[in-house]
Amino acid sequence: MARYPLNLPMQLKREAEEWARQQGVSLNQFILWATAEKVGALSQQLDDPQFPGITYRRGSSGVPTAVLRGSGVRVQTIVTAERVWELAEAEIAQEYNLHERQVTEALAFYAAHKEEIDREIDAELALEAQANE
Repeated sequence: MARYPLNLPMQLKREAEEWARQQGVSLNQFILWATAEKVGALSQQLDDPQFPGITYRRGSSGVPTAVLRGSGVRVQTIVTAERVWELAEAEIAQEYNLHERQVTEALAFYAAHKEEIDREIDAELALEAQANE
C-alpha cells in the first residue's frame, strides 16, 4: 500500500469524518472507499447519471453490484427490506443508518433497473437455496 499525504478543506474533512462515523469506519477507510468508488465508476462508466447516489462496486465474484455511494449498502438489500420485510422507507433508513433520501433514490434506481436488480436478488436466493441443501 502506498502512502499519500492529503490536505482537505476543513468543512470537507468534517463531513467526511461524519460520514465515516455513520458508516462505522475510520476516516482513512472512508476516503479509501470513496476513492475506489470514484476510480471504479470512471473506469467502468456503469453509473447512471440520473442516480448520483448509486454506484457500482465489484464484489469477490467480480460482478458489479449497485450500492449506495459511500455506504456499501446494496440496492438489492433496500429492495428486499421494502418488498419482503415490508419496511417503510423511514424504517429502512433507520435500520441501515441511511438518510431517507438515499432509500428513496435506491428504490427509484430499482424501478429504472428492475431487471438487473431482480437478477441479482434471484442469484442470491439460488445461492442460499444451494447452501441449505
